[in-house]
Amino acid sequence: MPLKEKLMGDLKEAMKSKDKVKKNVVTMVRAAIKQREVDERIELIDADVIDIIAKQIKQKKDSIPDFEKGKRQDLIDLTNEEIKILLEYLPPQLSDEELESIVKEAIETTNAQSKKDLGKVMALIMPKVKGKADGKHINEIVAKYIK
Repeated sequence: MPLKEKLMGDLKEAMKSKDKVKKNVVTMVRAAIKQREVDERIELIDADVIDIIAKQIKQKKDSIPDFEKGKRQDLIDLTNEEIKILLEYLPPQLSDEELESIVKEAIETTNAQSKKDLGKVMALIMPKVKGKADGKHINEIVAKYIK
């Protein structure tokens, strides 16, 4: 089933079960999808929808430190719950071991020696892990192997 249909079904289900958080998250995703479709005058495929969801997860993760500074545990809990819901729509996330093997392979392929080669390595890795891993996390793993 296409992701857009799954989102619509989940929205209906969340409304029936009065799951306000899930309803809000799914509505937010559907609005972002619709906005992009209208702006670009295209019909999004699942890969595009996954990009949108991954971007929203990143935005939510980035907002958590601000909530921590403001000592807003309620917002931290809500954001973590929203991230958990969004992760349900992404492909299974890669483990650290799988990521490390992809990173090592990319470093060997590009012959990366220093931080200057980071861009080449990341350019090779990102298409392979799109939607399956966080770019910031991958960057940390790459940084361990190239100095």
